[in-house]
Formats: sequence, structure tokens, C-alpha cells
Amino acid sequence: MAVPITTSKDYPSMSRDDVEALIADGRKIIIVAQHVLKVDPWLPYHPGGDKAILHMVGRDATDEVDVLHSYSARQQMMRYAIGKVEGRWTNFVPPIQGGVFRTAAEIADQTNDLRCAREDSSASVSREPSPVFDSGEGQDVKHRLGAKGSAGSVSSESLSEEEEMDGLSYLDTLTEQHIKLDLDMYPDLDEKTQADITNKYRQLHERIKQQGLYQCNYRAYAVECARYVSCLVASLVCVSYGQYFLGALFLGFMWHQLVFTAHDAGHMGITHNFQIDSVIGIFIADFMGGLSMGWWKRSHNVHHIVTNAPEHDPDIEHLPFFAISHRFLTNLRSTYYDRIMQYDAFAKFIIRTQAYTYYPILSVARFNLYFLSWDYLLAHRGPRKGPAAWMRWLELAGQVFFWTWYGYGVVYCMIPDNWSRFVFVMVSNMVPSPLHLQIVLSHFAMSTADLGPRESFPQKMLRTTMDIDCPEWLDFIHGGLQFQVIHHLFPRIPRHNLRQTQKLVQEFCNDVGIPYALYGFTKGNKKVLGKLSDVSRQAAILAKCQRAIAKKGVFADH
Repeated sequence: MAVPITTSKDYPSMSRDDVEALIADGRKIIIVAQHVLKVDPWLPYHPGGDKAILHMVGRDATDEVDVLHSYSARQQMMRYAIGKVEGRWTNFVPPIQGGVFRTAAEIADQTNDLRCAREDSSASVSREPSPVFDSGEGQDVKHRLGAKGSAGSVSSESLSEEEEMDGLSYLDTLTEQHIKLDLDMYPDLDEKTQADITNKYRQLHERIKQQGLYQCNYRAYAVECARYVSCLVASLVCVSYGQYFLGALFLGFMWHQLVFTAHDAGHMGITHNFQIDSVIGIFIADFMGGLSMGWWKRSHNVHHIVTNAPEHDPDIEHLPFFAISHRFLTNLRSTYYDRIMQYDAFAKFIIRTQAYTYYPILSVARFNLYFLSWDYLLAHRGPRKGPAAWMRWLELAGQVFFWTWYGYGVVYCMIPDNWSRFVFVMVSNMVPSPLHLQIVLSHFAMSTADLGPRESFPQKMLRTTMDIDCPEWLDFIHGGLQFQVIHHLFPRIPRHNLRQTQKLVQEFCNDVGIPYALYGFTKGNKKVLGKLSDVSRQAAILAKCQRAIAKKGVFADH
């Protein structure tokens, strides 16, 4: 039973039209364990940011709420309950994702029109379909594809076909092909199949709880702390003896290891107490690493909700440097950054060779995280009220502390010349780059197709995420990030229990017929590079299509 809720209050029954009308009026409505929650007042308080909530408006958020929140947080959510719904809820497309909703007046008018149509016609007429929900999302997406959906991929060899096809049609064809591939590979999106997957997923979650896999292994963290301290001491000793390169290596490795524990704390995977784990995370991320824990939470929670969605997931929105989907070639609008991701001349130049620039760019990715952290804190993008509001001030203090001990104390005071300082800064910040590689490795090669609101939470996580196979003795290098599939299904499980949980998830996948993506580190990297190369080829074909159209003198809409 997901999301145990204890309440003695009786809530009025609400229809689908009631919920739709509220959302049309601007209310932020989510469904949790059959309860209708109006969460407008909570938006400025939510520690994970407002975007994560906005992506669940009109949807059954039961599983997302269950795995991302503590029991006490789930109980507190009942303060916002205004009603209950009966039966299995069929998701709307949230407004932030382009969903369109009817007001109460529009619903009433359509109901009257339907009644009149029934009176004037002897033919039997079903209920008026929702313009958002009954428009063919989910299982009917197969019919929308038509003949195009069953066509083979457009290759660079089919030159004559490309020249007859404009750029937008080419990209639409690619989208249809990717959707069809996923529909063929994964279980059907009909209500019965997806309900069965959801029920078995919730049973698996209960089994995980009963086996104690949420209990943190504090002895393992004692070993981790010993490793962190040893690296820091070794770095300072090396620097004091003039071994700046070696000192940078040790410091970079400490940062690499620290991020794993900060990630655990951000998901409340250590003490399972929001305040305590948040302080642990801030101490590690801000005070010791110079990165904002609040920025990471705001971004990462959205990533867990809309994994691998090109328009919504900030973890794959890396234009102009990377495009892992052809959809980035269309000046896509990011709902997270609230801006157009321009596929401009610079992006076109970089994307052509992104498979070759992939590793070099990732090697300096930490510098971008510094910028994003300060942007988050100075622009005050975090919660301004509630239990997490005070953390911004602790983070600012942490940033000052970090740049004092690292920037002034180590780089400026302990290293005598500018060249040595430059080498130390570059090496220390490049050594943690395998961390960035590990993060994108589990998603860049996976599906970015949108199968609509009927897809269940567990199926979407398994479709968009892969695990990396490695021997147990290398777990400390990967830091639990090699188990991204398990982590996305159950984010709060302590990372030292992920390997044990993997066996249960594999059994679940075999039972429900969902492919479990598991690759070795080398093969996983090859798949990512293959994906980047594919998009580069698609970009080249798109450019060729556009040139062909331009030669014919047809410029409208291209």
C-alpha cells in the first residue's frame, strides 16, 4: 500500500471535471493516494522547488511522493487535501508541459451540447471526451504514427528522399520512429497493463522496506569519512612540500568522493531526517566543495520527475555543447530555465563534433557548477519561506568558507607562483570529472521519447535510465551512481544497500516484462558516444534538408 495516510476527516468526492475546472482556474492540483490536494500554498515552501510540483499538476503523484518524501512529509501533505477521487486516476498533461484545461463554464456548455446531441440523434453517443485526455495519448499513439511510424530510419544514404523532405518533416519522422521503437520494446500503455505494473512496483517497495534496505549502514560511512580525511591531509601535506600536482590530485579525489555522500544526504538517505541530512549535505557540498546543495536539490528533483524529457529535464539540457536528441535541433523551450535553448550557429558547429568533444567538455564541467551555484544563491531561486528558507544563509556562509580555505588559504597562500596556482586549480577541478561522466552515462544513451501521461512511473524510470555493471570492489569509485535504475525507482535507499536491492528490481522487471538496461562501463560509454554521433548525423541531414529547401526558394516556416 503506497503512501500510508492516516486521517479521520471525510473528504467530498470529486469528479474528473471538478479537478479539471480547478486547474483551469489556475489551481495547482495533484492526486495522492486517491486524495485531491490543492498545493498552491506550498509552492513557495517546497524545499525541492516549485518546478517539481508543477510537473505533477493534474497527475497521480502517489508513487513520486512516496519514494521522494519521508513518512512525516507525506502525512503533512494531508493539510492540503480538499477531496477524494474514485477508481484509477487517468493523468492530465500538466499546464507547464502544455496541457489545456476546460473551465467549469466550458465543461457545462459542452455537457449541454452533448445532451442536445443525444436528444437530436438516435445514435448512441458516449460521454464528451476531454480535449487533453481522450485525444489519443498512450496506447492510441500507435495509431497516430500511421505509415510513417513503421518506416525505417532516414539515413544519410537516402539522399533523394532527404532533398524532397523539409527539415521539420524530417524531425517529425524521427520523433515518430523513436516513439514506435519504445512502444514495440516496452509493455502496452493500456490502463490494465500499466495498473498491474504500478501495483507490483508498490508491492516491491513494501518488500524492500520489510527487508530493511532503508536502514543506513553507518559503519560504511565511517570508512567513507576516513577516506575523505586521508585525501585532504595528503593534499595539504603535498602542497606544503611543494608537490602541487600531487596535492591537486588528492584534493580532486576527495571532492569526487564527497559528492556521493552529498547526493545521499540530498535524498535523505543517511538519517532520513530532512533537517539533519540537509545540514550534512550543505557542509559537504558548500563548505567543503563550493557547490550549492539547494541548487542541486531544485535541479535534481525535477530530473527525477521528468527524467530525460528534452523540454523539462535540466540534466540533459546542455546546448550548445551537447544534444542527445534531435528535438534539441528545433530551438526547444526549457520549462526549467524558462527560456529558448537556441540551436544557433555556435551550437550547430559544436554539435557536429560532440562525440569528440564529449570527454574534454566533461573534464571541466565542475567550473559550470560553481556558476550555477552562485546564480541560484544570489538570485534567491530557492524557497523563501518554510523549513528550508534558512538554509540559503547557511549555504552563503559555506561558500564564503570554501573560497576562503581553498581560494585564499591553499591556492593563494600556500602556492607561490601563478602558473603553479593555475595548474593546481585546473587539476583539482578536473580530477572529479569521472563523476560527471557517471551521471550522464546512465541517461544520455536512453530514450528521450514522450509516451504520454498513461505511462506509469516505474516504466518511465526503467525506460530512461540504465545501470552500469562493475565488480563490488569498485563500488567506491562509482559511489552508487552505477545503480541509477534502482536509485530512480527508490531514491531514498542508502547507496550501500543498492547492490542488494538490484536483485529485487531485476526480478520485478522480469515479472512485468520491462527490459532492464545493464551495461558494462565500456559498453555504456560506447552507447553514449553512439547516441551523440547519431544526433550529429541527424543535425547534418537537417542542414542538408534546409539547404535543399532554400535552393528551391521556399522559406516559409523553415
